[in-house]
Amino acid sequence: MTTSQDGPTGRPHEEDDAADPARDVPPALLLAAFEGWNDAGSAATQALDVVADAWDAEVVHELDPQDFHDFQVNRPHVGMDDDGRRTLTWPSTTVSVTRAPVSGRTVVLVQGVEPSFRWRDYCREILDVAEGLGVGTVVGVGALLADVPHSRPIPVQTSSNDAQVQALLGVDGSDYEGPSGIVGVLVHAAAERDMHTLSVWAAVPHYVAQPPSPKATLAILLRLEELVGEPLPVGDLPDDARAWQAGVDELAGQDPDVAEYIQQLEEAKDTAELPEATGEAIAREFERYLRRRDIRRDKGERGDPPGPRGPSGI
Repeated sequence: MTTSQDGPTGRPHEEDDAADPARDVPPALLLAAFEGWNDAGSAATQALDVVADAWDAEVVHELDPQDFHDFQVNRPHVGMDDDGRRTLTWPSTTVSVTRAPVSGRTVVLVQGVEPSFRWRDYCREILDVAEGLGVGTVVGVGALLADVPHSRPIPVQTSSNDAQVQALLGVDGSDYEGPSGIVGVLVHAAAERDMHTLSVWAAVPHYVAQPPSPKATLAILLRLEELVGEPLPVGDLPDDARAWQAGVDELAGQDPDVAEYIQQLEEAKDTAELPEATGEAIAREFERYLRRRDIRRDKGERGDPPGPRGPSGI
């Protein structure tokens, strides 16, 4: 196992902390997403890709694919590098580290392909690395196919069976019973180590399941920023989401049966969420607006983030 002793900025952690000893930095937060069964429309893995790229995450550990993958299920990819040489890329899982730019909180990103076997060993290796990085909270991120309309806000459900997280964030426990993917297994294994845990799942319209799904990716990022406690980078995702929705509108308009089905989903969605539209959803959006406004106003400062800090005290 290889881990870096330096912080994600390239300097030792001691040096970073010494720069502002009064700053109260909460324990590291781990976000995990995996390609495969847990990742409808590639929405979850692309959300973490956005954060990793924008915050210059540094890879500190890579799991050996030979130990966990059936290469007939997840085959290596042959390609060309910039110099025209043939390359072979194996399915992999990486652990990378970055710092939230406002709070300075360490954010650990686990990105990979759902393994074919030895799931308990797989989770054990990830969590061993996480403990070494000071992780206090593990967040499993996923996306599933559902009967939801593309023309309405993408539903994102946050749940936790951790009593302290429930009290802090006001979320409910999951009542799901059935088959689990690696996201659920990793969260369960983290809870067994007395780490705080929660899960974030986006619902992707099943009739547009093919990736990318930028509207779902954006919805995941906006929910995760409530947990991180400061705005996450979204780049061109708002424009991409609008273009995606317009494209689906156009395709649906060419098939009366599909258009009628989507209208039924819209009516069901509007009826079910009418109370929320005047309460919790508006409050959440207003808090997000204030947080982003204050970040822009204080850009360049490294104090505590305004608004809710997420599960930073756990």
